[in-house]
Amino acid sequence: MAANIADLFEHAVDAFGDRIAVCFGEQEVSYAELEERANRLAHFLHDRGVAAGDHVGLYAGNSVEAVVAMLAVYKLRAAVVNVNYRYVENELQFLFADAGLSALVHDRRFAPRVAAVLPRISGLHTVVVLPDGTDGAADGTPYREALAAGRAERDFGERSADDIYLLYTGGTTGYPKGVLWRHEDVWRTLGGGVDFMTGIPLDDEWQQSQRGAAGDGMVRLCLAPLIHGNAQWAALMALFAGDTVVMLPHFDPDEVWRVIDRRRVTVVVLIGDAMARPIIEAYASGGYDGSSVVAVSSSGALFSPVVKRQYLDLLPNVLVTDAIGASETGFTGLGVVADVPGGAVQDPRVMPGPHTVVLDADNRPVPPGGVGRLAKSGYLPLGYYNDPEKTAALLTEVDGVRYAFPGDLARLEEDGTITLLGRGSTCVNTGGEKVFPEEVEGALKTCPDVFDALVIGIPDDRLGQRVAALVQTRPGAELDLAGVEEHLRERIAGYKVPRAVWVVDEIHRTISGKADYRWAHRHAAEHPAEEISHAD
Repeated sequence: MAANIADLFEHAVDAFGDRIAVCFGEQEVSYAELEERANRLAHFLHDRGVAAGDHVGLYAGNSVEAVVAMLAVYKLRAAVVNVNYRYVENELQFLFADAGLSALVHDRRFAPRVAAVLPRISGLHTVVVLPDGTDGAADGTPYREALAAGRAERDFGERSADDIYLLYTGGTTGYPKGVLWRHEDVWRTLGGGVDFMTGIPLDDEWQQSQRGAAGDGMVRLCLAPLIHGNAQWAALMALFAGDTVVMLPHFDPDEVWRVIDRRRVTVVVLIGDAMARPIIEAYASGGYDGSSVVAVSSSGALFSPVVKRQYLDLLPNVLVTDAIGASETGFTGLGVVADVPGGAVQDPRVMPGPHTVVLDADNRPVPPGGVGRLAKSGYLPLGYYNDPEKTAALLTEVDGVRYAFPGDLARLEEDGTITLLGRGSTCVNTGGEKVFPEEVEGALKTCPDVFDALVIGIPDDRLGQRVAALVQTRPGAELDLAGVEEHLRERIAGYKVPRAVWVVDEIHRTISGKADYRWAHRHAAEHPAEEISHAD
């Protein structure tokens, strides 16, 4: 069984080539058209010297052409290297060199940065320039010329489940790291190769396309950038199953609803509060229909309770799910957003996925109520590219079972669910008490004047660290710090209440919506704070 990304897509093409595969703006591309373009680009890259096992950078925003480029690289048994389009020259130079790129596919708008970096990168021999509506000179082969030079035939030879998928992750607290997966393992944990609800593996590589052929397919709106694993696998899984992938050029909450209504989107895939809250508030004020939506799925960052409540109130007939996972583990747990007794909204709690456990410092399962490190066995990555030291820290064998430890802390609940507490590296130790930023951020977001918040620990002579917060208010709102303190003390313990607050115009997040802790600590170091409390 190949269980290869390119094979899985080709099975879908053979089953329903006439279906619409990707929508972007006014463009609609069928499965057969997507296949032909990917074949042509793959042949062009192959003729230029890209071979199996090579690494090809994708430095682009969302577009049909970016999807074509991904598929073309996989058809050659090469690996796509996702390049964050917010990177500046120093970061690009590090990534291009660390990944050992043989080729690069990039949007035309990035040509000046590419031109500045390429002379310092050895081994990168081929550049393809994607059209993005901008003008200007760019060194490399224009995308349409590359397609014209390549053959349309699918004649690439046999592929393997052992072919490598590579995903660069991180960069918010340090340089990015490349996570290496076998195609079959990453498909099993992120691409639908194991049923997310039941944990049962699919029988073979044709099951997704066969199921898709038996129905009409869903319409999936993938809101994150394709350079993020969330969007990559939302799109790939949809393409394996005969669904239509809808993408936007950039995140705009009102445009999200206009596209949902125009394209009759059935499933919305996003990442946590940073996307979910603006979207649901736009729905509340925009007069949109939204009746086509049957599910909203978040992964990569959990909803806070206040955002869950907004979805329950405004979209009561829509299934809203919270999934946890990481680039280093794949899927590790799923929660269905629902009311719990007493009218409350459940905390960030999920049912662990297959092979997900919480282990203590001695690598033993914690008892109910215990806190430990989240760990996963089963389908796992091979490790980090070119980094045996970090690989050894990520992957540990316990009693003959191989586990990945992504760095998250979690609590095992009495009912068998787990509550995700956050990364140990961001936990605040104040006077010996551990404070998890996500809990405090969730409480802050329930304040009427607070739209977004990010919690960090800052040095304190007496406590070691004290809890601090950067807060983005709603438009026109003034933050009443005494009122915020009173509000928080009704929801969290006094030692968790931030002692210092910075009101900012906007909370900085990564392109995937995750907290940018480097920015937060820089801002805190460079600007005076307002004191909120010295009690407790």
